[in-house]
Amino acid sequence: MERARAVFFGSGEFAVPVLQALAAAPEVKLVGVVSTPPRPAGRRAVPTATPVARAVETLGCPLQLPARLRDPAAVAAIAALEPDLGILSDYGRIVPRAILDLPDRGILNLHPSLLPRHRGASPIPATILDGDAATGVTLFRMDEGMDTGPIVAVERLALSGREDAPALERRLAEMAAVLLSRSLGPWLRGELAAVPQPADGVTVTRLLRREDGRLDPRRAAPVLERQVRAYRPWPGTWLETEAGRLGVLQGTLAPGDGVSGGVPPAAVGTLVPDGPGLALVAGDGGLLRLLEVQPAGGRVMDGAAFRRGHPRIVGTVVGTVAG
Repeated sequence: MERARAVFFGSGEFAVPVLQALAAAPEVKLVGVVSTPPRPAGRRAVPTATPVARAVETLGCPLQLPARLRDPAAVAAIAALEPDLGILSDYGRIVPRAILDLPDRGILNLHPSLLPRHRGASPIPATILDGDAATGVTLFRMDEGMDTGPIVAVERLALSGREDAPALERRLAEMAAVLLSRSLGPWLRGELAAVPQPADGVTVTRLLRREDGRLDPRRAAPVLERQVRAYRPWPGTWLETEAGRLGVLQGTLAPGDGVSGGVPPAAVGTLVPDGPGLALVAGDGGLLRLLEVQPAGGRVMDGAAFRRGHPRIVGTVVGTVAG
């Protein structure tokens, strides 16, 4: 069988192993990669290429960086590659019908959730935040909806409940690359059918905002602990304290009902001793131990070091409750 001409659409870190798997696949010839243009990054807002664009440098493959896929020039440039198949992963842009219709074998998307659960922009944080017992990667044929196309193949992963977003993303990216390698040949030979997604169990995620990282102590302690893991590194999680905004980089649950270090039960939102460190009293009376924190403009430190530098923080109430 003649190798299919494949075009890859991707931007973020999740997409890099998928791109590498596609480039190495014997069933296809990678004729082009489409990514998003460089974006300002860091305090100096230096234009920075996407992880996929950087990865292409080692592949020697033509790279396109259209600002808008709907532009006729962008459609024409991709059509000129004469693709038989498209593969998309972590691209971050809407793909218009004019491009979806270009390849005879369609455009396949590798999405890091068990569709139809967690469609949309932030499936990995949503998986952790919701305390899902399992997740996975879904390979599906794209249509004009938001992750609504028919499913081609699925790979499941049981979760321990200790994963954070970066670690889970890396694991799922590796699974996505393997799933693609395993599915490409059967799909091109017509041996895999695309099955419509079930109507039940649909959830939709959105782009995360900076404000999503605020820890509201009125929530239960397990929810706050999952939030810390889910929103690492973006948008991050934090508390508004009397010493200013305090980033919470790592936290864990402690047993109890607002009691830690021998002190009496405290009100929701109170910062209480946790041995030499600090804990937050949550809405269910449980405690979120603040293992690693970062004061605004300061260095990363453990909770004990922060408490030593701010001894009067013990017994204060964080901003969401106090204000």
